[in-house]
Amino acid sequence: MSQGTLYTICAPSGAGKTTLVKALVESIDNIKVSVSHTTRKSRTGEKNGVNYNFVTKTEFMEMLNSNCFFEHAQVFGHYYGTSQQWVLEQLNTGVDVILEIDWQGAQQVRRSKPDTVGIFILPPTRAALEERLRNRGKDSDSVIALRLRGATLEMSHYVEFDYLVVNDIFSKALKDLQTIVFSQRLRQVRNAPKIAGLLTELLA
Repeated sequence: MSQGTLYTICAPSGAGKTTLVKALVESIDNIKVSVSHTTRKSRTGEKNGVNYNFVTKTEFMEMLNSNCFFEHAQVFGHYYGTSQQWVLEQLNTGVDVILEIDWQGAQQVRRSKPDTVGIFILPPTRAALEERLRNRGKDSDSVIALRLRGATLEMSHYVEFDYLVVNDIFSKALKDLQTIVFSQRLRQVRNAPKIAGLLTELLA
């Protein structure tokens, strides 16, 4: 059985990453999103174990000290981490896994697993990014300003990723993500085990 592909998908807050990834997973078989652990409080509508695994700072630090995380980062005062055991179990069964993380986490993942495929999602314009943040209606002006400053830093790391997807027209951005996944599945290292019988016959 071929190994699944690990993807890191990053984007500044407000670029539409979560909506795109949700649509991607719903449109393609055999691909899952890792549910991160976080110390931040749940927001309205979020469910524990579905959106995030919500834990206390003490619990998070205990897991960190036990080397349970594939990657971890501190963002806006909160900690986030990805379960190493869960990710490796999925990959070993041939399932593709998506990590929705920031650039700090993506760097950690790439160091420990160099064959990780990195995708960065960009907004069409800076004005569009600010408008999307304001349309959420969840954050104050000061928090929005903080997120925009953070977005500039986040986007400056685009050079560390394999693919860039601009989320202007949603359907096109989704198709771009699907194309990336399908192309990775056709790579020789991934596809050859699936067609081993055909290869044996052709080379006989």
